[in-house]
Parts: sequence; structure tokens; C-alpha cells
Amino acid sequence: MKLRTLVFRYALFAVIATLANLGAQRVVLSFREDGAALLVAIAVGTGVGLVVKYLLDKRWIFLDASTGARAHGKRFSRYTLTGVFTTAIFWGMETVFWMIWQTDLMRELGAVFGLAIGYVVKFQLDKRFVFESVAAPPAQAGTVAAEQAR
Repeated sequence: MKLRTLVFRYALFAVIATLANLGAQRVVLSFREDGAALLVAIAVGTGVGLVVKYLLDKRWIFLDASTGARAHGKRFSRYTLTGVFTTAIFWGMETVFWMIWQTDLMRELGAVFGLAIGYVVKFQLDKRFVFESVAAPPAQAGTVAAEQAR
């Protein structure tokens, strides 16, 4: 897989997971819009986004064909652990934007910025600690040098 394809897929999957995250948040916030509801919405959205992104990354980014509860459990546990740090980036940005502007639009913009930064960091962590036993991610298998030479 060419570097260009890898970057496109990863960005597309980040957008899909972000939309799933924000959609789940909106569902939660449609019931209540206070501080407690915001915390629940962020947590629910993060969980939805995490599962969506894991499934897409596993299959289409890292080409991990492993199956079964044991393989998924081990990888998903590590995937979740690498997400703890990146989630702090996301939650922090979303919360700061909400505290400064106190509008849904700015909260969601903060979430988008936080998720974008977090996904870049997460790719590196996942490549190194989650999917390290899978064949090298496609862009690492010699196509990066070819792509850069163009």
C-alpha cells in the first residue's frame, strides 16, 4: 500500500470515528444539556468512536487478519490503553473550548482539533505497541522510500 493510500484511509477513518463520536454525544445531549450530561456525552462518544476506529484500523490500516475473542481482547485492550493518553488530549481540547466559548459549535470544534491531534499520536502508538506483531504497516514495508522518491 502506498503512503498516500495509508494517509487517506487513516484520515477517512478518523473522520468516520469523529462523526460517530459526535453523533453519540448529540444523542446523549438531546436528553439533557448540563455539566453532568456533557461528561456522560463525552464518555459515550469516546466509547463509540473507539470501537469504530479499532475495527477500521485493525482491518484496513494494519491489515490484521487475526480472529477470535482472545486475539481481539488482547489487541483491543492494548488499543484502549494507547487511547488513554490520546483521549486526554481530545477531552482537554473539547473541555477548554467549551469553558471558553460555552457553545456547542465551539465544543465540537475543540473536539475535532483534539481528535485530529490525538489520532496522529495514536497511529504511532498503535504501530509500535498494539499491532507490532502483525506484518509491518503497509507504508513501512518499503513503499515509503519509493513514495518519497517520486
